Amino acid sequence: MRVRIEESWRRRLQPEFDKPYFARLAEFVREEYRTQRVCPVNRDLFRVFDLCPFDRVRVVILGQDPYPDPRFYYGICFSVPDGLPVPGSLQNIFREIHDDTGRPVPASGRLERWVVQGVLPMNSILTVRAFRSGSHRDRGWETFTDAVIRRLNDEREHLVFMLWGSYAQRKGAIIDPSRHLVLSAAHPSPRSADRGFFGCRHFSRANDYLRQHGIPEIEW
Repeated sequence: MRVRIEESWRRRLQPEFDKPYFARLAEFVREEYRTQRVCPVNRDLFRVFDLCPFDRVRVVILGQDPYPDPRFYYGICFSVPDGLPVPGSLQNIFREIHDDTGRPVPASGRLERWVVQGVLPMNSILTVRAFRSGSHRDRGWETFTDAVIRRLNDEREHLVFMLWGSYAQRKGAIIDPSRHLVLSAAHPSPRSADRGFFGCRHFSRANDYLRQHGIPEIEW
């Protein structure tokens, strides 16, 4: 199956696109787009990959489900368009960055400024029916994003993986900590940020690791 995605990703993920599970997933997603309102809109499905080619990835942030509100989700995990209120989890991320690095808290919730530097904020599930959280779970996206993680783990060295919450930590079990820096903490959700996300210092620790390996730091 030919999938429209940035070429460096397409070459590496084509074996996944050719597997039966992905054909079933693609048929399900096509039907959902045809009959339901789905987030993100079709053209933004692989937006984070299109903006961050494989060889430019430096940091991976693993999420779970997209925002189910069509105003908010446009293909980049945690990110929201300008003009919308910053969701609680992203507010807490910005707060931790400020406390950790001293950078000012931005007014905008758009994270393209991270993505173009090599940060890949990726949900485990890439689509959702509008206003129905988790509605596209167990359809095949989890298998696909596992393959993305394996490719990065196997073909790259000295990446930083940020695993926030138990779901991301289970999914990140396939990452080799002898090749990459794996940072784990509580999820930044308002329900859990006080239980270990605040004070985790993941952003300065990521930059320290990148610098030690001669890799440019991220301007958070």
